[in-house]
Amino acid sequence: MTFPVVGMVGGGQLARMTHEAGIPLGIRFKLLSDTPQDSAAQVVSDVVVGDYRDLDTLRDFARGCDVITFDHEHVPTEHLRALEADGVPVRPGPEALVHAQDKGVMRARLDAIGIPCPRHRIVSDPADVAAFAAEGEGFPVVLKTVRGGYDGKGVWVVDSAEEAAEPFKAGVPVLAEEKVDFVRELAANVVRSPHGQAVAYPVVESRQVNGVCDTVIAPAPDLDEELALKAEEMALTIAKELGVVGHLAVELFQTRDGRILVNELAMRPHNSGHWSMDGAITSQFANHVRAVLDLPLGDPRPRARWTVMVNVLGGDYPDMYSAYLHCMARDPQLKIHMYGKDVKPGRKVGHVNTYGDDLDDVLERARHAAGYLRGTITE
Repeated sequence: MTFPVVGMVGGGQLARMTHEAGIPLGIRFKLLSDTPQDSAAQVVSDVVVGDYRDLDTLRDFARGCDVITFDHEHVPTEHLRALEADGVPVRPGPEALVHAQDKGVMRARLDAIGIPCPRHRIVSDPADVAAFAAEGEGFPVVLKTVRGGYDGKGVWVVDSAEEAAEPFKAGVPVLAEEKVDFVRELAANVVRSPHGQAVAYPVVESRQVNGVCDTVIAPAPDLDEELALKAEEMALTIAKELGVVGHLAVELFQTRDGRILVNELAMRPHNSGHWSMDGAITSQFANHVRAVLDLPLGDPRPRARWTVMVNVLGGDYPDMYSAYLHCMARDPQLKIHMYGKDVKPGRKVGHVNTYGDDLDDVLERARHAAGYLRGTITE
């Protein structure tokens, strides 16, 4: 019996780490990458360089693949429908993935299935933004292009109609949302297989800096057990109702008045789940591979009381390898994951995971290692 071939569209670090999770299982990967230098293209043996926006390229790539999955949500929905019509298993499928591609579609669907979200609607121009603000608590208002935004891109917080002109220049619909009064951001990560088996990871706290995830704490500290359970149930409900196959990350706001509201969806392995590589019995990447192949899912429970992930961002210190000596000697339990990317200021080039029984100690170790690798900490 031959082992299956997973076709991964997108050559970023998520594809790289998903490939890594498939290696112990003997799963073969075929990669559609933008360039030969992309993060995953450096480690996958079967690489096709091409444009995922071109249907003929996708069809050629799909030949010989047992299933197609993704490390981003940008493949045109109509192309994925064409692949399915050709008989290619696409997981998650286009009818699910469109909810992660289009924020307007996502909000409408979550409303329909009773999932709590911030107040929102599609707006047509700056005057309509002012009308939306007047319908609620007034400015500020959050504006998002319905497609294409990530890591803070495609998102604006505006204090007046005059400030609202920029989002409309992209020529795509704009979603207006209330600016939620939240105490912190959470994330609920679940994985679902084609036959409906699903598992839920502990709800985590996600801390952002300049719109980019900086730190993830698993599980979220001081989170009421009932609220944590509600978040997991919401994520499992979304996965079932939208027909998600694979990993689903549900980014959440915990409001000051004790509610949880859905902020964003991602249908792929997600930054808020990177802690699971070292902190869970089965990582998000391993379970994503299992799900898209319809294998039984692995145990998502944590291995330690606390696990902390901190992203390593590029700074003015490009020689990160020389920092390994200090980081590894200082903390033999430290786990470093680098993505093979050129170091550029503000760019995600890796992450570190730490774990243990004392949250303050685990946080300090992770922050020190990430800062030393970046060069912002020198001792």
